Amino acid sequence: PAIGVNLKYRITEKFFVRSGIMVGRIQGDDKKNRPDLRMRNLNFKSHLYDFHAGLEYRLLDGEVFPVTPYVFAGAAVFSFNPYTFYGPDNERVYLQPLGTEGQGLPEYPDRKPYALMQPALLYGGGIRWQVSCNLNIGIELRQTKTFTDYLDDVSTTYANRDALLRGNGPLALELAWRGDELNGAPYPDVFLNRGNPKGKDWYYFFGLTAGLRLKDCE
Repeated sequence: PAIGVNLKYRITEKFFVRSGIMVGRIQGDDKKNRPDLRMRNLNFKSHLYDFHAGLEYRLLDGEVFPVTPYVFAGAAVFSFNPYTFYGPDNERVYLQPLGTEGQGLPEYPDRKPYALMQPALLYGGGIRWQVSCNLNIGIELRQTKTFTDYLDDVSTTYANRDALLRGNGPLALELAWRGDELNGAPYPDVFLNRGNPKGKDWYYFFGLTAGLRLKDCE
């Protein structure tokens, strides 16, 4: 689920400057993943706060045509903070401070703790219908390319078990691999992939829109 507010300013008949905020939630669970990944038994949730700005181009003049397709592109700054639930009391545990893939350990100098606020690029499109002089409704799809692979706290290979336990503590070790909760499977070999480091994460917004003109119709 997500909700947002945009403000648009008309430059020409077809070009608009747009900016806004989106608030949503992302989540994933290996129980619903493909069979070869269910054994990890990892899961996460995160609230997502997204501030964005860009340009919108309407393919038709909205003052002439009541139904207008449009495209847009821009940049964003977003914040996230993945967490899971763990323990007999099912307590919420935030994952970034734990360094579940060995972030911050001297054994992995290339694995730094990831920032919880990041830049992103976005693009998308939609269709709007001018219901009345002041009101329009429509649908919109927005795709957002991030520069992090840790929206879900999962990216690369498993860290060495002993190094992770010694450096980041037992909770980091417990939440780096949760397959043992399913069938007692031991912690994986250090060379096995925990995630897919070859690509960065994306997130998407799709939904209904409603627009209100803030100045009187001409």
